Amino acid sequence: MPLEQIIKEIRPLDRGVEEAAAARLDSLTKPRGSLGRLEELVRRYAAIRRDPEARFSGGAIAVFISDHGVADEGVSAYPQSVTLEMLRNFASGGAAICVMARRFNYRLRVVDMGIATDTSSTPLGDVVYKRIGAGTANLARGPAMTGDQMRHGVEAGIQTARELVAGGATLIGIGEMGIANSTSAAAILAATTKIPPAKLVGRGSGLDDAGVARKIAVVERALGFHRDALSSAESTLMSLGGFEIAAMAGACLGGAALHVPIVVDGFTATAAAVIAARMHPALLDYLLFSHRSAEGGHALALEALGTRPILDLGMRLGEGTGAALAMNLIETALDLYHRMATFESAGVSGKLR
Repeated sequence: MPLEQIIKEIRPLDRGVEEAAAARLDSLTKPRGSLGRLEELVRRYAAIRRDPEARFSGGAIAVFISDHGVADEGVSAYPQSVTLEMLRNFASGGAAICVMARRFNYRLRVVDMGIATDTSSTPLGDVVYKRIGAGTANLARGPAMTGDQMRHGVEAGIQTARELVAGGATLIGIGEMGIANSTSAAAILAATTKIPPAKLVGRGSGLDDAGVARKIAVVERALGFHRDALSSAESTLMSLGGFEIAAMAGACLGGAALHVPIVVDGFTATAAAVIAARMHPALLDYLLFSHRSAEGGHALALEALGTRPILDLGMRLGEGTGAALAMNLIETALDLYHRMATFESAGVSGKLR
């Protein structure tokens, strides 16, 4: 579905539904508010779904994978070939997110958005191919994507969200994998939040101090090079993004248009969420940020967004792993909402006054 049409379909949350969910929470056999943020998660879920019963029919996780031309600048501790090797690992079920998806019974959708080596002629396992190219161009020396590539990426993410919802998902997590993608994410977050690159750039897959300094310099050079093209979400994404970042932004928009909460993973997924939120101002209400990543300045980026993550476990793996854990917590909150007795049904006396 075209990007412009999806954006038009995103509406503000239903606050009446949120109030109805709050009233039911207050009727359960517990002191009011005693489940803390779990109650907030239920209220948000119900409001996004426009369903006071907050019904849950299944979770799904979309992991988008792509290569980045900026890897040529030496910004990663690992060679670009690792992206292909990890794609094979996802396909064989050996990655961390594969284990979590099985553990929590979430549908896992692994999407090749454009890694350097094309395996689509002999498809790997259940990998879905929505390839735009063999990785982006080097963002430090020119635009990472063309306008057509950017749009293709966003619309592929929208399509993925629609497919997962059609398959029964009422909660979707987004994650990624791609050597050098934390450089792209840091550049996007610096451009959109105005936080200095030195405070945002992290070690990624394990850079030493010299590597981090080099990565900061690359991001600063890219921001200077693209200064005149950072005025809109679309042009920022074209200049600095990755194919998988574009797809995650599209998944955020697609989920919101279908009234399905999107659980955002870590550092790189947050960059995609920021881009999507710049495309539609109401979008942040549809996003649940799963955890505070230990990567770079993720905590600063979340503060700039005015949002509080669900978890803080010192994780920085990516792949949607933080999203999976947070989704399981949301599902637990929904179980409490659905299965706890009310004061009336249990014959328990309510508060005196």
